[in-house]
Amino acid sequence: MTVRIVRLGSERVPGEGLRIGTVRRPPRGVPKSEYAKRNFYDVWLPNLAPGEDLLKAAQASLAAGDERGWKAFARRYRAEMKQPDHRALLDTLAALSHTADFSVGCYCADETRCHRSVLRELLAERGATIA
Repeated sequence: MTVRIVRLGSERVPGEGLRIGTVRRPPRGVPKSEYAKRNFYDVWLPNLAPGEDLLKAAQASLAAGDERGWKAFARRYRAEMKQPDHRALLDTLAALSHTADFSVGCYCADETRCHRSVLRELLAERGATIA
């Protein structure tokens, strides 16, 4: 059993399981009934997305390719995920990865500059089985 970290909207792989969208907003222009059919997500879990203020600040620095901006984003996102409700979600997903296949993801094309890379680390730190 594993958790996969994926780009939402990408083709699914065999055994991927339930796809969870950890994004602040649903896909634009896509009817809700089409989210799963178009490989976005089966379940929306915005609680693991960066906060609105952090997301806005990050988009500007990431668009400029600012390495310091990326590091600041990762540090602030980790701080957000230390809140009790976020910690509980991460602990739940890490435990679930030992009994079920599922995936979590975001829309970003480059995982190395996306909150899902930090999410991967956070889940691994909690003992999640990651594909």
